Amino acid sequence: MTRRILIVGAGPAGTLLACYLARRGFQVDVYERRPDPRLLDEEESRSINLGLSARGIKALDDIGLMDTLWPLTVPMRGRAIHLPGGGAPFQPYGAHEGEILHSVLRRDLITTLIDHAEAQPGVSFHFRHRLVDLDREAAAVHLAEEGTGAALTVRGDAVIGADGAFSQVRARMQHGLRADHHQEFLEWGYKELTIPAADDGSARTRLEALHVWPGADALIVAHPNRDNSLTGTLFLPVERFEEITDPEEFFRTRFPDAIGLMPHLAKEYAEHPVGHLVSIRTSPWHYRDRVALIGDACHAVYPFYGQGMNASLEDCTVLDRCLGAHPDDLGRAFAEYQRLRKPHTDVLDELSKQNFVELRDRLRSPFHLARKKADLLLARLLPGRWVPLYTMISHTTTPYADALTRARRQDTVLRWAGVAMGAVALAAVRRSTRKGGPRC
Repeated sequence: MTRRILIVGAGPAGTLLACYLARRGFQVDVYERRPDPRLLDEEESRSINLGLSARGIKALDDIGLMDTLWPLTVPMRGRAIHLPGGGAPFQPYGAHEGEILHSVLRRDLITTLIDHAEAQPGVSFHFRHRLVDLDREAAAVHLAEEGTGAALTVRGDAVIGADGAFSQVRARMQHGLRADHHQEFLEWGYKELTIPAADDGSARTRLEALHVWPGADALIVAHPNRDNSLTGTLFLPVERFEEITDPEEFFRTRFPDAIGLMPHLAKEYAEHPVGHLVSIRTSPWHYRDRVALIGDACHAVYPFYGQGMNASLEDCTVLDRCLGAHPDDLGRAFAEYQRLRKPHTDVLDELSKQNFVELRDRLRSPFHLARKKADLLLARLLPGRWVPLYTMISHTTTPYADALTRARRQDTVLRWAGVAMGAVALAAVRRSTRKGGPRC
C-alpha cells in the first residue's frame, strides 16, 4: 500500500519536502493555515527577500527546479559596505567567479515550489487549514478550516512539522516527553523599508550586491530585486523603534547616504510593523516513526548568515537520503536524520549570532577588512587547500560543524604565520641595529 505523509506548513521546506517524498512514491498532503499565495495580489502577499546559496541551490536543483528559478533571481556578487564618512567599498563574497549569492523574493520561490509540487503524482495542498491538535500515536492531525471552522481529522503513516519557529506540531509532539527546548529572542527587531527604482526605471545604487550600513546602534541590510528596486531591512534595539518619532532626521544623522535612496521612508516607517528575531534549539526532532520536524520548527536561527532558509532546504536533502537508506523503517530514518543534522544546525546557530556582531561592528574595522582580503588572497593562491569559513558555509555543502573545525585550524596557521613573520622582522631590525651601531 502507498504510505501517506501529512506535512503541516507550506513554506519552502515543507513544499520542497513534498517533492522529495513524491519522488519516493509517498502520497503527500500539505496543510497550511494561510491562503494560497498564488491567489493573492502583490500587496496582499508582501514578500521578503531571501538569499539563495549553495545548499539551497543544490536542494532545489536535485528536484529539477533551478532552471525555472534562475530568471527570478538577482545575483549578489558581494557586499557594498556604506561607511559613515561616505563611500561604499565593495567586498567580494568569494575568491572565484561563481562564489556569489542570489536574491529571490520569498513569494516567487514559494509559488514556484507549490506549482512544481502540485504537478507531482500524489501531492495535494490544503490551504486555510489550521492545526488544532496532533495525535502523535496515531500520526493524525485535527484541523479547522479557516472561515467556516469546519473540523477535520486526517490520519497518515507519519506527520512532518514544517510549521516554523513557533511550531504547533513541535509543541504537541514534545508534550509530556523528556524534551529540551531553548528559545532566545534577540534584543533587536526589524522593519522593512524600500529603495525603489529611479523614475527612469534604473537602479538608484549598485544592484548586484548586498548593501550593508553597519553600526553598533543600528544596521541596514538591503537585497536587490529584479525590478531594480532593493528591499531594505532596518535593524534596531526593539525599544528604539518607538523612540524614533522622526525617522528622516534619524537617517540624516545615522545613515546620511541612505535617506536619498528611500523617498517613502517616513510613510513606510509609520506603517510597517516591527518584526522580531528568534533562535530555536530543541530535541527530540522526532517521535518514533510517527512525527518528525524540519526547518525552523527544529532549528530557527537569526538571519545574519543568510543560512536559515538554505539550512531548511538542506534538511530535505538529508532526510531524503535517510529515507533512501531505510526505506522500510521511518523511525530509523527519522532518528538518523536527527543524528546527522542536529550537531551542524547547532553550530549554525552560533555562527549566525557571531555574524550579527560582524555586520554590526566589524565591517568598519580596517583590521577585519584586511583579514578578509588575506583570506581571499590565500584562497586564490592555495585553491582547495585554503578555504575561508564564509566560503565553506555559503558556497559549498560542507557540513556546518566540519566547516567551523577547518576554519579554526586555518586561523591557527594564520596566527602562527603572523608570529613567525613578526619574529623574522624583529630579527632583521636587530641585525640592522647591530651593523649600524658604534664600533670600537
